[in-house]
Amino acid sequence: MKKNEKKEQTAPHRNNPNVLGLRADVVEQRITDTLETNYMPYAMSVIVSRAIPEIDGFKPSHRKLLYTMYKMGLLNGARTKSANIVGQTMRLNPHGDAAIYDTMVRLSKGYGALLHPFVDSKGNFGKVYSRDMAWAASRYTEAKLSAICAELFRDIDSDTVDFIDNYDNTMKEPALLPTTFPNILVSANQGIAVGMASQLCGFNLGEVCDTTIAYLKNPDCDLTETLLAPDFPTGGEVICDVDALREIYSTGRGGVKVRARWRYDKKENLIEVYEIPYTTTTEAIMDKVAELIKAGKVREITDMRDETDLNGLKLTIDLKRGTDPDKLMQKLMKSTTLQDTMSCNFNVLIAGMPRVMGVRELLDEWCAWRTECVRRRVYFVMSKKKDKLHLLKGLKRILLDIDKAIKIIRETEAEADVVPNLMIGFGIDQVQAEYVAEIKLRNINKEYILKRVEETSILQDEIEDLEDILARPARVKKIIVTELEDVRKKYAEPRRTGIVYGHEVEEYTEETTVDDYAVSVFLSREGYFKKITPASLRMNAEQKYKEGDALAQSFETSNAAEVMFFTDRCQVYKSRLSDFDDTKASALGDYLPARLGMDEGESVVYMVLPGDYRGWMLFFFENGKAAKVELSAYRTTSNRRKLTGAYSDKSPLRKALCLREDCELAVYSTEPRVLVFSTALLGSKTTRATQGVAVLTLKKKFTLDYACPAEATGIANLARYRARSLPAVGALLKAEDSDEKQISLMD
Repeated sequence: MKKNEKKEQTAPHRNNPNVLGLRADVVEQRITDTLETNYMPYAMSVIVSRAIPEIDGFKPSHRKLLYTMYKMGLLNGARTKSANIVGQTMRLNPHGDAAIYDTMVRLSKGYGALLHPFVDSKGNFGKVYSRDMAWAASRYTEAKLSAICAELFRDIDSDTVDFIDNYDNTMKEPALLPTTFPNILVSANQGIAVGMASQLCGFNLGEVCDTTIAYLKNPDCDLTETLLAPDFPTGGEVICDVDALREIYSTGRGGVKVRARWRYDKKENLIEVYEIPYTTTTEAIMDKVAELIKAGKVREITDMRDETDLNGLKLTIDLKRGTDPDKLMQKLMKSTTLQDTMSCNFNVLIAGMPRVMGVRELLDEWCAWRTECVRRRVYFVMSKKKDKLHLLKGLKRILLDIDKAIKIIRETEAEADVVPNLMIGFGIDQVQAEYVAEIKLRNINKEYILKRVEETSILQDEIEDLEDILARPARVKKIIVTELEDVRKKYAEPRRTGIVYGHEVEEYTEETTVDDYAVSVFLSREGYFKKITPASLRMNAEQKYKEGDALAQSFETSNAAEVMFFTDRCQVYKSRLSDFDDTKASALGDYLPARLGMDEGESVVYMVLPGDYRGWMLFFFENGKAAKVELSAYRTTSNRRKLTGAYSDKSPLRKALCLREDCELAVYSTEPRVLVFSTALLGSKTTRATQGVAVLTLKKKFTLDYACPAEATGIANLARYRARSLPAVGALLKAEDSDEKQISLMD
């Protein structure tokens, strides 16, 4: 005890709640409180301040970089070292130089990630279509703002947007950039936040301007008439699906198929791919083609190389003699990312809240925001003109009697009394008096007086016009339309991505011929599968199995038939009998868990030949329920070999049956009771994982044991056990109806 007391003395308990030491108490806290205090602030900072673009089309990192370059005078000046820009941007962006430079690279002309780049770059800035083409360090490259940036910063000093403090409250930066066009739809943008993401594809600037003008004139206009399809800086061709485009335009979600452009050089017998989808890279394409060649799926290619140079992208494919280039490219389009899908997720921050919006909603939000920018600019200009008019009105009073003003000034003894005396003498305020007192003596002439009087009347007319603009939304809308027309005229470029329609594209169809002949298939209880021809069976009909194994199921079918294997993990594996080799009765056959790549410990419980997928799958569970699932629920359009959720996992499976038509089944319980019923009483479902309906009403400690066709039971008096409605208790199995040769669970 003394030893323990000494330990307590040398290590006293600490109650400091802010210190988590070795002897700290375990604090119980609800998980919701932990998430609220520790996780949510981080998640919201990523969403609001980092990953999701706002209505001006920029993330905070983009905006900080461009504004820094604007304040450095790089809109009209000469280029400067990128390292200099990165260093200056750190005043607004508390990140490392690498992160800031990466942002600059993506916005640059050299990188080619945007239809209208904002950074006019010089030097090696890499390429968006190559993952291995690294850009040079910032000390080797130079940059300035592109000409289109004038539309980003127009009237930014006229109170068009709010300014906020930077991270250390030493500078001001714009909360948004007053873009004169919907940059959110022009510049491609993507970001991954916490629990959400954003993926915006770019559209042609001219089409966006036309669409915005059409929307301002008629909010119910058909967007597809002017906004034809997304446009990508890497070119390619959009496979236009009008329904898919309408889905994107209305919901902001969907996908657009894009394929590469290529040409065939007959003289050299080669294919040149010169434009690829925006979502892939040259290295990814070449790796996939090499994989196909190695697997023997593509035999028409002798060599493939990347010949990209200063003239642009070029992938060269050398062909074997006699190869059809069209069919080969159809195959490559299907098997590689030469044809890819651009996923769209128009997630944008609106007033600090992330919202997934369609194109129409985005146009609505941008027009409302741009309207506010124009109104703020008009009000700012009007306030300046009113201030000037106020000064000129005071000047006008004095200039009409300049001799009196001179007399007041000359007779004033102290300098500090000049302004008050002018205020009293002419009935003007202090601001006007200060302005008058600062006029040079040389300006007190007839010409100057007449010009100031004339300027006063002009200012009054201008102020009235500005007030009229603020009072009439139609005039504000007209200003926005005029600015959009100017942007379209100055910066619009032809589409880079062509448009083709689905009926114009030939899809590759793999020509596979399967020998169709009669076969017999056998499945053992331990999962061994055999496919045997009739000729082989006639020679030796005796099946060989492992010790303790036996036959579970057998069918006569054809080699071209499809087969499904249901497992004890609620999964089904699909295959074709042609994928299995013919064998002999004396062989054990293929071990399905290994052949089909099943999970560890997974085993087959039932085999089905679906045929034309007519009929039902019946699943009987330990809790007395049964599920009747249509076979068509297991039909797949793709080549999927594994389907999860093949049946419900709420209760252990006791029996699976495949029925082509309704019949009578017998269900056994462990009590033992037997229930005979027609499967027509069960409603069919298209959902595979349905829990089913109660069939057998069970007493405590008893479970459903087995199910089979009624004619296979050997019961003479089936009427005793038959039920007209479900669920039912069933009847106790009589001794004379009990068959010692009852079929086992796997029969």
